[in-house]
Amino acid sequence: MALHFSREEFAQRMEKAKAAMAARGLDGMLLFQQESMYWLTGYDTFGFCFFQCLYVGADGRMALLTRSADLRQAQHTSIVDDIRIWTDAAGAQPAAQLKDMLESLGCHSHTLGIENKSYGLTHFNGKAVDHAMEGFCRLIEATDLFDRLRLVKSPAELKYVRKAGELGDAALKAAIRKTKAGADEGDILAAQQAAIFAGGGDYPANEFIIGSGRDALLCRYKAGRRKLGKRDQLTLEWAGVYRHYHAAFMRTLIIGKPTKHHERMDTACQAALAAVEDKLQPGNTAGDVFAAHARVMDEHGMGAHKLNACGYSLGAKFTPSWMDFPMFYANNDVVLGPGMVFFAHMVLMDSDSGNAYCLGRTYILGAKKPESVSKLSLEMVVR
Repeated sequence: MALHFSREEFAQRMEKAKAAMAARGLDGMLLFQQESMYWLTGYDTFGFCFFQCLYVGADGRMALLTRSADLRQAQHTSIVDDIRIWTDAAGAQPAAQLKDMLESLGCHSHTLGIENKSYGLTHFNGKAVDHAMEGFCRLIEATDLFDRLRLVKSPAELKYVRKAGELGDAALKAAIRKTKAGADEGDILAAQQAAIFAGGGDYPANEFIIGSGRDALLCRYKAGRRKLGKRDQLTLEWAGVYRHYHAAFMRTLIIGKPTKHHERMDTACQAALAAVEDKLQPGNTAGDVFAAHARVMDEHGMGAHKLNACGYSLGAKFTPSWMDFPMFYANNDVVLGPGMVFFAHMVLMDSDSGNAYCLGRTYILGAKKPESVSKLSLEMVVR
């Protein structure tokens, strides 16, 4: 079996899940998030783009409903024994087959939590589930239950996070070697991806971001490449990925000579990241982290160019995004604790001047000082 954690680790996670369900008065959970399934059982697939649900009972019993294409995937990568197949056919009704499965498991009149806020449960399928369960059982929105369980990483998980950090550093080194006037963005992107795959890493949960010139001000991937000019800027956002665990990074590389504005932006980003690091301690809130970032950016005259969030949690994530709960934004009251993993990004985009500058890396929270999973310098990179 292609399991990346021990049976003992999975057993500990199940005990945490059972306790969390009991605390909310739930008889079980309907899991639609691929991240939840992977964390609890090891089940590894992108088949969640179709209808798929893992039932977890308050007694620890599990049953997976999926498609025939994922049968062997579940058998090979997970600890789930009870795997059932809904039928691909014209007029297929997987929600009705989910009800049949739950009825066979004795769930009539039960109170079940459900992960509605999931990429694995479309609005179309969600309405079908609601209709199928009407009068059969009571569904309660509980997406955050497993989100919170996954927030604090075990020592085994943190080992993978640190490996992802090493791969992220390798990707930056590869990008720097390729970056120069006349270089093609495609070659830089290819070098980053190659470094991660060669190091035993995985595909990221979303595309790497690469943009130069005016496109350096974009915070999302887009199609199309350009070659770097003699005086240019290159924004990169990427992640080292290992066993689906992500360590994200963000940098703006300067080609030729930085502008005075670049230098001021760098100063602000360095100071803001230092202030954020001071707040990445147990007992502070996610909102406290954002407030520190915003205060420093404002003090440096960069308030108009900053974003309304400055980071988020990371872990084992699947398409379409490596972003996880919670995020650093104003007044977010989620309390930080040891074992959590966060990506902190200082992003400045000035559309008027056309200058961009970004600085970010991933941290593991400890008892006091956060641990950066990157070993590379934060100094401005000029090529």
